[in-house]
Amino acid sequence: MNFFRSVLGPPALIDVELEDAATRQTIDVPSPDDTNKTVKLPLYVEAEPVKGRVIIKLDSGTKKVEHTGIKLSLIGVIKSTSGNVHEFLSVVKELEPAGSLTDAKSYAFDFAQVERKHESYNGINISLNYYLRVVISRSMAPNITKQVEFWQHLWQKAPDSNQNIKMEVGIEDCLHIEFEYNRSKYHLKDVIIGKIFFLLVRLKIKSMNISLIRRETTGSGLDMFNENRTLSKFEIMDGAPVKGEAIPVRLFLGGFDLSPTYKDVQNKFSVSYILNLVLVDEDDRRYFKQREIFLWRKAPKSAAKRAEARNPEKAAAGTTRYERPGAKPDTPTKESKDDNAQGT
Repeated sequence: MNFFRSVLGPPALIDVELEDAATRQTIDVPSPDDTNKTVKLPLYVEAEPVKGRVIIKLDSGTKKVEHTGIKLSLIGVIKSTSGNVHEFLSVVKELEPAGSLTDAKSYAFDFAQVERKHESYNGINISLNYYLRVVISRSMAPNITKQVEFWQHLWQKAPDSNQNIKMEVGIEDCLHIEFEYNRSKYHLKDVIIGKIFFLLVRLKIKSMNISLIRRETTGSGLDMFNENRTLSKFEIMDGAPVKGEAIPVRLFLGGFDLSPTYKDVQNKFSVSYILNLVLVDEDDRRYFKQREIFLWRKAPKSAAKRAEARNPEKAAAGTTRYERPGAKPDTPTKESKDDNAQGT
């Protein structure tokens, strides 16, 4: 009886305590169990070491739990809604070799040299997540597992070149509009500033709106799939414009839940952002023009100072490492009519 109790007895309880958990910044993300709720995850930036303790306690009434080893892993996975899982990072630390647990134990850990080269991301059809996973392996009973998720951000360097955007919307002898944005690349708390010029107006335009669209691309080749989500839409004109009129555009990005632009993350997905300008005439015909913009994550001044304090030699030499995903925006699409300009 005691033999089976020691082998197949109640599982031990595992707890993972992260260092500075009480003071570390957290990020609200949708709960995996209920998307209408959020959970708070600890935020790690750049190559911050992930430190803490693993605490294992036996359930009351359990005197001994035999095992074939206790391991702690830092893993990075990409998961799709179709059920595919791609593990792109796995660093394993052995906490204890095969033996038996007869009392509570505590193990300190420090993942100080682990490169986490991708940001965490929760999308529509795909997600990228980082976990700490503790596994007590057992030969004659199910393994005992504890998994804790944390969130990862990467600061990026300001783009070397950042040209403005100029585009035209035209219908021969009916409409000629030019619009200009001050830049093509913006940090996540930036402000998009632009102007729209009406050079020829013979159509009866009744309204014009601009929207910010996030496009998530998964798969490749024939299996490539785009999912668009409109993050913001606002009307910039109500009523008929006249020739020579100029309408200012100002869009504050800080109020939206944005990620940077991602390009071919592990050849699994990309994320891009599109400004979509839509004109509607009195016959409810819609004319649109789209342009991709590049978004990047700017380090706050406090973070830059902390980085200099941690790495004074690198700061003096100007060699602080940054990750810079993404590519140059694509050329704008040709003007056309669209009954589903929002791309949802």
